[in-house]
Amino acid sequence: MVDGHIELVPGHLSLPQLRALYESDRPIRLAADAWSAIERSADAVGEVLAGGRATYGVNTGFGSLATTRIPAESVATLQRNLVLSHAAGTGPLVEDRLVRLILILKINSLGLGYSGIRRPTLELLIELVNRGILPCVPSQGSVGASGDLAPLAHLTLPLIGEGEVRVNGVRMPAAAALAEAGLQPVTLGAKEGLALLNGTQASTGFALAGLFAIEHVLAAGLVSGAMSVDAMLGSDAPFEARIHVVRGQIGQGLVAEKLAALLAGSEIRNSHLNCDRVQDPYSLRCQPQVMGAVLDLMSYAAGVLRREANGVSDNPLVFRNATDGTAEIVSGGNFHAEPVAFAADALAMAVAEIGSISERRMALLVDAKMSSGLPAFLVAEPGLNSGFMIAQVTSSALTAENKMLAHPASVDSLPTSANQEDHVSMAAHGARRLGRMAENAAAIVGIELLAAAQGIDFRTPLQTSPRLAEAMAAIRARVPFLDRDRIMAPDMAAASALVGEGWFRRLVPGILPSE
Repeated sequence: MVDGHIELVPGHLSLPQLRALYESDRPIRLAADAWSAIERSADAVGEVLAGGRATYGVNTGFGSLATTRIPAESVATLQRNLVLSHAAGTGPLVEDRLVRLILILKINSLGLGYSGIRRPTLELLIELVNRGILPCVPSQGSVGASGDLAPLAHLTLPLIGEGEVRVNGVRMPAAAALAEAGLQPVTLGAKEGLALLNGTQASTGFALAGLFAIEHVLAAGLVSGAMSVDAMLGSDAPFEARIHVVRGQIGQGLVAEKLAALLAGSEIRNSHLNCDRVQDPYSLRCQPQVMGAVLDLMSYAAGVLRREANGVSDNPLVFRNATDGTAEIVSGGNFHAEPVAFAADALAMAVAEIGSISERRMALLVDAKMSSGLPAFLVAEPGLNSGFMIAQVTSSALTAENKMLAHPASVDSLPTSANQEDHVSMAAHGARRLGRMAENAAAIVGIELLAAAQGIDFRTPLQTSPRLAEAMAAIRARVPFLDRDRIMAPDMAAASALVGEGWFRRLVPGILPSE
């Protein structure tokens, strides 16, 4: 933090920093020593242009038109036309805080000095972030290679005084917003339009937002799982460290440790230490194995996304020859978002499984044959009252929806640009669905939290553990005990909101990837 600004050191953003940038609206600044590399890169583009060599993105067309030579006097028009023609997105607008994150990811990448962007152009991007002038970006239209072209084109439009923006939630023409802020549009120089449009920042931003939301759900799912164990008189023996040490799976051991800590000191557990039940159902007993595997997948995906957020993913890239220092612009394929697509698919599987095992525990809680003496559907006078019957049905519906959404996006590819771009990653929609899946899973886990809290209350006067008592207090502050039938939807919404806010993270510290 410098003068109230978050300082970006290009290529060195950590996951906690990325989460903080996503969750806050503090202004940013680029580290002072980053500008020399940026300016050298822009100078290199000028040298190549002056030399007259045919160079993709500088003085040629794009995609399948790469062999079409563009005269020097038309280079600025080429870059402007690129942005205008590629602003072909559709669908609902990306939410403002995610647009802000995508802008910051683009700034971070361009700031590494391999893209040929000029200082005034990059400074205007930073001003958009700091003034809260957020481009209106349609959420659909990218196939995740040649970069996120359509969304990033909409992100770029305001730089040239085109398109629309939102300022404090109010939608207006970008030109008017710039004028009100005392800012001038730029005329894009050689390669600048391509540098701004190529890249994986939209897919990466969608995936990071999904990761951060799924972390909240994972934390809540661990707490709800521990609460369900206590509510159903389950055993904490399956969480003993020796079991997990001999298998050696990292996430499994961490989850077992957290579950054991959550249940430590429970009077309910102590009341049935010598009962004759041998083993609990898998959704109780195998939580370390399932949720640990989920954690391992999330950790893998988090590493990929951190690296992608700090990398250079546009094309072509600007280098200096190590021997004689001459400028070189080299064409490659860093815009192909396959790493992000795979990470997003992994996160989709992970969040689907959090919801799946939570729904199974919820089904146990409402089943009087399985719930160790709890009343059917967790309500007094079952029959007269239906209790949690239909809440469990809703949980099943959301679980089924997430199973459908978990189908991998990365295994699909459709050729684009007259078969020049003949294999693409489909990372953008693969990452974008994570938000919807996280919302579904937050609702599933929220329902389990309510049901488990209901079950624990039925065990009174026995008390749950100190840590789970904190969770009980947070739940009961928003949703009272269900003594008779009432409208369940507001209760479920309140519990889902508690999950989505990340409240339960405090009870399982040190386990989530972005901590």
